Amino acid sequence: RLADAGFQHYEVSAFAREGRRCRHNLNYWGFGDYLGLGAGAHGKLTWPGRGAVERRVQTREPRRYLADPVGALRRQDVDPGALPFEFALNALRLHAGFDTADYESRTGLPTATLEPTLTRLAERGLVERRPGGWRTTPLGSRFLNEVLTAFLGGQNSETVAGS
Repeated sequence: RLADAGFQHYEVSAFAREGRRCRHNLNYWGFGDYLGLGAGAHGKLTWPGRGAVERRVQTREPRRYLADPVGALRRQDVDPGALPFEFALNALRLHAGFDTADYESRTGLPTATLEPTLTRLAERGLVERRPGGWRTTPLGSRFLNEVLTAFLGGQNSETVAGS
């Protein structure tokens, strides 16, 4: 029905008409940076100079936030070993997938850190190479959790789709 009404299914849980996709969500799903302002806000910043990706979380309690917004801010660098999973968790939600250049610029890691996992997933028919990057196949979109768990360190379940 949505397709008949002119909506495109561009992300796992989102549909939009051409030119009306949510820019904030596209940035988030593309592992872009964003600032979170106010009580309970979350943010993510990439620091290429120090090779780090930092998550920021502001306290949810308005009184604590108003009393000391700088002191209430928690900052934590994402473990570099977790970056391939964190990136895939976001970028593979998009049906268009991701560009390898974006992976490198937004994580500071070479594409080679993803290649073994992507190759295994491609052999199972869950992802496919596209010009300049990768995306899930229709089967991979249906089993997205299976695709994503393949990026968790030391875990590679081979028991579901495409096995």
